Amino acid sequence: MACVISAISSNSGKTLLSLLLISWLKNINKTVQTFKVGPDYLDPQQLTAVSKKACRNLDLVLSGESWVKENFNHYGGLTDYSFVEGVMGLFDGIGSSSKGSTAELAKVLNLPVVLIVDARGKAASLAALIKGFREHDKELKIAGVVLNNVQTPRHEKILFEVLDQINIKSLGSLPLCKDLYLPARDLGLAPAHEILDLDIKVKKWTSIAKDYLDIESFRKLLLPPKSNNKTVSFLPKKESGYMHPIAIAEDEAFHFRYQETKELLEDNGMPTITWKPLENEQIPKEARGLIIPGGFPEQHAHQLSNSRISLNSIKIFSKKYPIYAECGGMMLLGESIFDIEGREYSMAGILPFKAKKGNLKIGYREATSKNKSPITTLGSKLIGHEFHRWEIINERYNSKINPLWDLKGWNIKIKNEGFCNHLIHASWVHLHWASSPLILENWKRSVMNKV
Repeated sequence: MACVISAISSNSGKTLLSLLLISWLKNINKTVQTFKVGPDYLDPQQLTAVSKKACRNLDLVLSGESWVKENFNHYGGLTDYSFVEGVMGLFDGIGSSSKGSTAELAKVLNLPVVLIVDARGKAASLAALIKGFREHDKELKIAGVVLNNVQTPRHEKILFEVLDQINIKSLGSLPLCKDLYLPARDLGLAPAHEILDLDIKVKKWTSIAKDYLDIESFRKLLLPPKSNNKTVSFLPKKESGYMHPIAIAEDEAFHFRYQETKELLEDNGMPTITWKPLENEQIPKEARGLIIPGGFPEQHAHQLSNSRISLNSIKIFSKKYPIYAECGGMMLLGESIFDIEGREYSMAGILPFKAKKGNLKIGYREATSKNKSPITTLGSKLIGHEFHRWEIINERYNSKINPLWDLKGWNIKIKNEGFCNHLIHASWVHLHWASSPLILENWKRSVMNKV
């Protein structure tokens, strides 16, 4: 019943193996539903681009066990094949624990694990490495290993013998070659829209999958769960009546969002409209709410700064309708952004701060609301995720803009974070709307009150 693609550590080739498998399945005219462990936005974009079906995040920390099981069994059972791509190394979770890890999810869903291992510089030591992973948690079933970056036929023969000695099945051996290179950025893989000649790459990946992977074994490992034919039962139900369209910023600067957010809004009487601030568009006049997801606005700071129609449109909109802005979306609402080279560019000027490059901030956050926003009430508690290399400077609060909430996380002190008033929610923290009914309830109320 499906499997989990995991690894010894990050940057071992999980997404690469996933893309090879999807390419092969699409070549034989099979549908495949992919899932991604954790709060990742970039890997799912790549899997979606090749599979032509939205990859769905499974996050035990953000969404809880019931939601994860329900979604995996429902969506995974609707296609010919299905699998889950893990996050980081197999046992890596919050801090030094395995909470939220790929291993925890594999056990919750009762799925076997396929390990992909970067084989560079390895020979007999591979046995100790794999045995350690196998013995660390005996509740997990390791179905086999795919070797990545194998340098020569001799190297491959040695590694196969090593795996055979410890009774671990080899599921393939990928060579070190340019066709298997995936470009990356400082937060992970490059966004899907930056992949050049995708159709040509998919053909090459299909050929490599057939030549270098144990296809017959993967046919069995990728069989989907039996569909329970249930939709997600605990989401609020659609109300009849007036439609409340929601504009969502979606272009090369803003593209970090969960698939379920649009579905949730549309199922609850809020059809979504794409808005492209990079193209200097005005927010659609019919919109009664605005969502600005994260992304890489710093890479497009000059173009955004010159998009005066877009920026003025946000200013006008912010005085009448609710705005929800995450991470890079929040940066757009500030006074200015310093780009990667340190040049300063003006932004919408709605919130009193500037943004510049800083140290990496990453991890789950417990957030307690200090003030009301379009999605929170005083004292609301939510779990979110922070992941960025930017920081706020020169921030001020005033009678019109309040601190949003207190944040708490592993190895960080409680701190004020975010900006809000009754029409604005802006924060570094990414939230998973679909598994938090309270978010939708408050958002719907904010939108309806402004019609």
